[in-house]
Amino acid sequence: MSPDHPPGLDLDRLRALLERERPGLLGGPLSGRLIEGGRSNLTYTVTDGAATWVVRRPPLGHVLATAHDMRREHRVISALHPTSVPVPRPVLLCEDEEVLGAPFYVMEYVEGTPYRTAGQLVPLGPERTRKAVLNLVDTLVELHAVDPAEVGLEDFGRPEGFLDRQLRRWGKQLDASRNRELAGIDELHAALGRALPASPAPAVVHGDYRLDNALISDDESVRAVLDWEMSTLGDPLTDLGLLVMYSSPLGMPDSPVSTTAEAPGHPAPAELIERYAARSGRDVTAVSWYTAFAWFKLAVILEGIHYRYTLGQTVGAGFDRIGDLVPVFIEHGLTTLQEG
Repeated sequence: MSPDHPPGLDLDRLRALLERERPGLLGGPLSGRLIEGGRSNLTYTVTDGAATWVVRRPPLGHVLATAHDMRREHRVISALHPTSVPVPRPVLLCEDEEVLGAPFYVMEYVEGTPYRTAGQLVPLGPERTRKAVLNLVDTLVELHAVDPAEVGLEDFGRPEGFLDRQLRRWGKQLDASRNRELAGIDELHAALGRALPASPAPAVVHGDYRLDNALISDDESVRAVLDWEMSTLGDPLTDLGLLVMYSSPLGMPDSPVSTTAEAPGHPAPAELIERYAARSGRDVTAVSWYTAFAWFKLAVILEGIHYRYTLGQTVGAGFDRIGDLVPVFIEHGLTTLQEG
């Protein structure tokens, strides 16, 4: 399969569909390539030589349930595009599996850089790094200020009992990948359950809000927020807790899981929390619970990866060290919950 015809992307069928559904959009034959990004769904760039678009589809050999993700992702960016939340312009949703073998959607290509590691931020310098991260907080405030009913997302999730359901869901995920003793993980799960905060009014929640799911422009503004596959209607402070977690130094050089926290100029978690509180007007006194929950959730995700690695189902660089990270995340979670 040539680079211009990546697996999972039939360019002839895609072109026929676009010419039929969006006449005048294309100026010539299409070429495409697979790009990195997204926890599970595949992302491609497609160009006719003059303009560029992005195609998102489930993984090859996907299970049926993920077909729903495409509709959800397309729906949320379509709803948010007219608002002040920066998202790519949606072009088309196709649920006919005859075209690419799975449902998919097409959106405009947005220029910008997703910064995944502290090392990638270093060339920006401390001032620009600081500005980019604070802009990310401001964009989160914009997202949580959107009235779901006003943009047609009032039925996008079930906000009642949101935190309780999340906690139970990740507890079940943990049980599904138990194959070793993990000191403190059950203690953390139980402590989170005992201290469940009362949720504020529901908002559109991204679900995986961090710097490398945003495209940052040369002036440090957020050009677009990407990867909406975990978005829902729920407790907005879960997004803040996750962002705070990813902004906390791990204290582990060469960690296979990157946070950008150690980049020079990166604002400390306390500053991000204060900025969010000041700009959103929300009560953030329970933010340590949400941050501890983010540590727990990531510990469970990493343990699942480690479990699949021990079964020989996951190959690649760094996977052999994922298991060592899990106790670090558990410890951070317990400390955050105890010390606030």
